[in-house]
Amino acid sequence: QVQLVESGGGLVQPGGSLRLSCAASGSGFSLYAMDWFRQAPGNQRELVGYIGSDGMTDYTGFAKGRFTISRDNAENTVYLQMNSLKPEDTAVYYCHTRRGFLNYWGQGTQVTVSS
Repeated sequence: QVQLVESGGGLVQPGGSLRLSCAASGSGFSLYAMDWFRQAPGNQRELVGYIGSDGMTDYTGFAKGRFTISRDNAENTVYLQMNSLKPEDTAVYYCHTRRGFLNYWGQGTQVTVSS
């Protein structure tokens, strides 16, 4: 069983930055990839990027060059650093992981980019 708890969302002005955190419970955190997704109102949930167990990362196009995913295996935590935020980044952000065929999601954290 894995529980994921996101934090760090909020209201930020365009061009600003936020760092989201996702704390994971359960064993074996370091062995598994972790993903960040987001969902804006009226839109489907979309992948932001992921970090593998080896620390390798990859990002969807809109996130490249602006967002950075990192992990602290000692703290069982994955981070999403978001810079140069735009109004279109407004969404609920979720972390996700998988254990075999089981998918685990956090409750999400709201990010609003507005002046």
